[in-house]
Amino acid sequence: MNYINHSIKDLRQLGIDKHEEYINGSPFPNIVIDNFFDEGLLDKVADEFPDLSKQKDIKVYDNQNEKKLEAKGEKHFSETGRLLAHYLNSQPVLEFLQELTGIKETLMPDPYFNGGGYHEIKPGGLLKVHADFNKHEFTRLDRRINLLVYLNKDWEESFGGHFELWNRDMTKSVKKVLPVFNRIAIFSTTDFSYHGHPDALTCPPDRSRKSLALYYYTNGRPKSEISDKVHATLFKDRAGLKDDTIKEPVTLKDVIRDLVPPILFKAAKRILKKGQD
Repeated sequence: MNYINHSIKDLRQLGIDKHEEYINGSPFPNIVIDNFFDEGLLDKVADEFPDLSKQKDIKVYDNQNEKKLEAKGEKHFSETGRLLAHYLNSQPVLEFLQELTGIKETLMPDPYFNGGGYHEIKPGGLLKVHADFNKHEFTRLDRRINLLVYLNKDWEESFGGHFELWNRDMTKSVKKVLPVFNRIAIFSTTDFSYHGHPDALTCPPDRSRKSLALYYYTNGRPKSEISDKVHATLFKDRAGLKDDTIKEPVTLKDVIRDLVPPILFKAAKRILKKGQD
């Protein structure tokens, strides 16, 4: 099966060729590449993408910071979607990303698709500007790269849904990316890589913003990329907008995660779940 556009002869070499563009991306290392995948393959992925609002066992976010739908793991992947997602966790893609980003530590995929996988935003939905959680929930590895695959055919500028990259002081959206079909966005995830889709989606009621998200990890990272501790998603107010976001409450789960080793954290999760049954 062809996964990558036929014009890309050597994926690892593409990473080498695009390295300077990536590391010099503003406001933090990033790159946007169009027509990355074989169009026939991605057509199938897009056509088979389920309406997540009609599925069971999905994550529904509906608050001031985020209004979106997220599949859990690969449960709702179509067969073609599963093949693509597994390919994006494979050796050729990891080598491409290693060359592209210049990250020295060995990159590892996330077979759990923790927080990743299928994402869908309906009209009126959004995802305020934020920095991502910095540790994997299960493995406790360090989150280093996001790769987003957009699946939206005939997507017009007026529909909105731009992926935005913001500067550190939150005064400016430095880059806006329209989430059009067969476009990928890759960027380095640190405690200061602020990004999001902060304005409500204005597409027609029969449309939605669909994407496939892949995250990549390392065991350890440069101290300059993190602020102080393990954290969940950090939402940030845009300058000049009062109460742009709300502060999410600290849960018992967050406290346990900060205080105990991974193996004990997993055991505590099981105990807490059993107590809720």
